[in-house]
Amino acid sequence: MAYRPPYIDERAVTIEGPHPSTLEEADFLAQCELMTGRVSGPGGQHRNRVETAVWIKHKPTEIETHATERRSQVQNRGMAIFRLRLKLACKVRTVTNRDNHKPSELWKKRRQGEKLPINPENPDYPALLAEAMDVVTVRRFDVAGAAGLLGITMSQLTRLIRHERHAFALINDGREACGLARLRS
Repeated sequence: MAYRPPYIDERAVTIEGPHPSTLEEADFLAQCELMTGRVSGPGGQHRNRVETAVWIKHKPTEIETHATERRSQVQNRGMAIFRLRLKLACKVRTVTNRDNHKPSELWKKRRQGEKLPINPENPDYPALLAEAMDVVTVRRFDVAGAAGLLGITMSQLTRLIRHERHAFALINDGREACGLARLRS
């Protein structure tokens, strides 16, 4: 079998591993800049007088997000961190072996046979999505081949990616660019 180099998606930010979405919270926050402030809108006097809004930026990639919908800064902070992990899972790729990828310990722990049950609001979801996106991308958007490497069915992998609409759109755009059929939503 001839060597096939890993596919690098030019639209993604490519970094050396580990993927930032897979880091422990303390290590992740060490790479981030957190800012708080006030925003106007519904929520009453508390929202208008207290700095409950949270903005967070991942410094190495310059990707940022925010959360302002809760009246508590702690809740907004948690929501902003989760959103940033999701955004990084979609936009940042780490290079992995295209033919011999070994699933992470988290992936092995969450997998049940050929299934990977996960709620998209679970704190593990961004890390699992990032690993799935890395493997699918390095295989030039071959979802069936990526599913085989990850030890789950193609429909399970598609379901995992479909939960995050931006990730699903990126995979479909990549598939189309490579001459493959789009995945059904």
